[in-house]
Amino acid sequence: MRPGEQDILIVVDVQYDFLPGGALAVPDGDAVVAPINRLAKAFQHVVLTQDWHPQGHASFASSHADKQPFELTDLSYGPQVLWPDHCVQSTPGAEISQDLHIPHAQLVIRKGYNAGIDSYSGFKEADRQTSTGLEGYLRERRFRRVFCAGLALDFCVAWTALDSAAAGFETYVIEDASRAIDTDGSLAKAQNDMSAAGVLITRSAQIVDT
Repeated sequence: MRPGEQDILIVVDVQYDFLPGGALAVPDGDAVVAPINRLAKAFQHVVLTQDWHPQGHASFASSHADKQPFELTDLSYGPQVLWPDHCVQSTPGAEISQDLHIPHAQLVIRKGYNAGIDSYSGFKEADRQTSTGLEGYLRERRFRRVFCAGLALDFCVAWTALDSAAAGFETYVIEDASRAIDTDGSLAKAQNDMSAAGVLITRSAQIVDT
């Protein structure tokens, strides 16, 4: 595949809190940086997403008495995995990795900034009602194919890809440029959901000569 004018790369949440040593480190998370940097050179159009939580966010286990990270709770919109405090606004952990070299990125979508609603997807928050505006941006720019990579494959990357496909875009997840948390079968579920939704799985070597 050769990316063209109607193709866009969405780089999901490559932030310090998801990288080794971070508050919610994704295993082998730093391995996505090199393939994403190579991929980005092949795309004229790149968007970044950034988790951007206020202190005391409802998705933090610390906001719920007697709850531990990775347990489930019910919020107003349904079941919610509780996480360690991470990607708190204006903290070093929330910063996008400086090892990413994508100077031509055209947009940063911040998500999860509503105190009571988590947001995995770059398109819609977890209440499945609140839009980030990304879908409208892609339509206005007349993109046709969306390629997703980043962290974490089984949550933010998968949800972004699923919403992209639901919006009618031909959608790919770049497997070797993504890594998963894989808690309680989350990776297998994400893979099944993406397959059912028509999201295509590819590798960076099929897009760029690595």
